[in-house]
Amino acid sequence: MRHQNVMKNQVLIRCHHAVIIILRNSFCLLFPCSGIHVDSPPIMPTLITSYAHGTSSTSLCHTTVAETLQRTVERFPDREAVAFLKDGIRKTFAQFQEDVDQAAAGLLALGLKRGDRLGMWGPNLYEWVLFQFATARAGIILVSVNPAYRLKEVEFALKKVGCKAVVCPTQFATQKYCDMLREICPEIESSTPGAIKSARLPDLRTVIVLDSRQPGMFHMEDVMQAGGSQHKQEIQDLQKKLSFDDPINIQFTSGTTGAPKGATLTHHNIVNNAYFIGRRMGYNWKPHTRICLPVPLYHCFGSVGGGMCMAVHGTSLVFPSPGYNPKANIAALESERCTVIYGTPTMYVDMVNLPDLDKYDLSSVESGIMAGSPCPPELIGYGTTENSPVTFCASPLDNMERKSETVGYIVDHLEAKVVDPVTGEIVPLGMIGEIMIRGFCVMLEYWGDDAKTAECMTKDRWYKTGYLRIEGRIKDMIIRGGENIYPAEIEQFLHTHPKVIEAQVVGVTDERMGEEICACIKLTDGQDCTEEEIKDFCKNNIAHFKIPRYVLFVTSYPLTVTGKVISPTLASQLYFHAFFFDNPSLHLNFTL
Repeated sequence: MRHQNVMKNQVLIRCHHAVIIILRNSFCLLFPCSGIHVDSPPIMPTLITSYAHGTSSTSLCHTTVAETLQRTVERFPDREAVAFLKDGIRKTFAQFQEDVDQAAAGLLALGLKRGDRLGMWGPNLYEWVLFQFATARAGIILVSVNPAYRLKEVEFALKKVGCKAVVCPTQFATQKYCDMLREICPEIESSTPGAIKSARLPDLRTVIVLDSRQPGMFHMEDVMQAGGSQHKQEIQDLQKKLSFDDPINIQFTSGTTGAPKGATLTHHNIVNNAYFIGRRMGYNWKPHTRICLPVPLYHCFGSVGGGMCMAVHGTSLVFPSPGYNPKANIAALESERCTVIYGTPTMYVDMVNLPDLDKYDLSSVESGIMAGSPCPPELIGYGTTENSPVTFCASPLDNMERKSETVGYIVDHLEAKVVDPVTGEIVPLGMIGEIMIRGFCVMLEYWGDDAKTAECMTKDRWYKTGYLRIEGRIKDMIIRGGENIYPAEIEQFLHTHPKVIEAQVVGVTDERMGEEICACIKLTDGQDCTEEEIKDFCKNNIAHFKIPRYVLFVTSYPLTVTGKVISPTLASQLYFHAFFFDNPSLHLNFTL
């Protein structure tokens, strides 16, 4: 490990997993003594211990999401807030606020109340952003549901957090949302809208469909027309009772033991994360930032880095298409004169490889954020969903070397330390350890899961990130095209196949996706099975991004002397050894 390369005016940290912003294939943990003043890129302090505190002369925000948006509306009423190009929807901040107030009143009129959970399940549509802020205004907790979830996944998520309402389109691409809900809750067909009583989802009462009339479900028009003056006054009165410490968003993260966990974020978490990251990016002083946002809204990258930055800093958001489309992204940069673009590494690979890229005028683009998985050397930040998400970020004033060599310096008001994951003691400078974070960004809890919360958070509110160094992670995880995937979740599903007696899932590197999934499967004695059969079994039951690209059938697993299966990483070395000779572009990625 090289820990000498701390550059002038910059405190450096190198990490493997840049959830929100960008990465590099090296890692170094260096922290100064207690304080780093972060109003500007800090000068090099004296390094004493592996602990950092981002001191700042800028105060934390103490507003709710709704109050934050209202202040920005008052500053920029006629500025464009959002543009959804495929649907031809454009809203100024004033128009957006009007829709938010109407939708919030409508939700109260339909019977939802403060503290209820509403699941938003669908691609990047105007209604996604609308409900993000309407729920916040009504004190309702928005549950961000992955639009790729299949039956078992969405049923688990909705039941886990007790969603009272679900909002979705009829379908998008191959995802038939209404059909899946009816399959989980056949009672919907014979129910009165708003009065669903489901055996499998006992908390669900309301389904709101964005684009069609369906039996037992409300249409989006019903929501926008339901709220009268009484409900609008209730919304207004409610603002005095809402606290910035209230939970307002639940984001699901994959589980190391198979079951997704609901990271519960407060107004304080996401408002301040957007505020300080926006300041670090220069959104507070640049004359008018227009962000091209192709990343999904269900992820923190889209909802906080995009939606909340819009509400906090008055940036304009441009959505090229509901789903990912590289050509639409490039076209939007040109036609909308965007100044910033967000994306995962895979998205950037696809965009720069477009055959007609040179035909587009991209002169308006000043910067970009790359995040979600291991990235090329344009690295400027680091974080996790549980941390709202960004904890380290570089400055636009940094030179290219600093941007490409580091994840920058700690965000204002946060603390970070590097500890021995066994003893919990702070490690000496330059030594490998687990990164731990404390401050305004740390989630409240995993919803309804005290045990998992206790596993990742100490009593004094230090969050255990689980990240060590580029060669390995404490948490077994595959990152495919920006999606975090835990092998245990796929393994548990594969075990339900009648022919499968055991399965081990590993990650292998891929030039475009970063990592791909390989399932090493042991069959029940006397059974035959094909790769296609396993993939077909997965297709209608788990999200498409979790389906293994490679399926290998094995007769045994290497065991330790105590009879336990050797880690998937070591096992995969054995399984792939011969396979590599036929696939030179495929290389094992150590994921443990």
